[in-house]
Amino acid sequence: MTDHHVNSRTHEGTPEATVVHMDDIAPDEVAPGILRRRLPRTDRARAWLIDFAPGTEWPEVDVHASEERYFVLSGEVVEGPERHGPGTYVVFAPGSSHRPRTETGARMLGITVL
Repeated sequence: MTDHHVNSRTHEGTPEATVVHMDDIAPDEVAPGILRRRLPRTDRARAWLIDFAPGTEWPEVDVHASEERYFVLSGEVVEGPERHGPGTYVVFAPGSSHRPRTETGARMLGITVL
């Protein structure tokens, strides 16, 4: 991740915290209308911020080898018959799958536990 500013604080030579501002991370287009910002990762977890334009759907079924979770920051994410609005926290077990979509547009913060 060289396109943004990363501020790392250390404690006794060991990284204590990595701090980034979301707007400093260049997004990747996953599919038309879906932008993903990959956040700094560790050997235990990775995280991302995803912006869905209205009327978009993840391009394929997302299968989870490990636990995955997301928090809906804005808009509404649709998972099958369920609708998840702002403030909703969703956790997927290892081996599960889903294909999120939105009618209104949405922003989610996700974490995959490695």
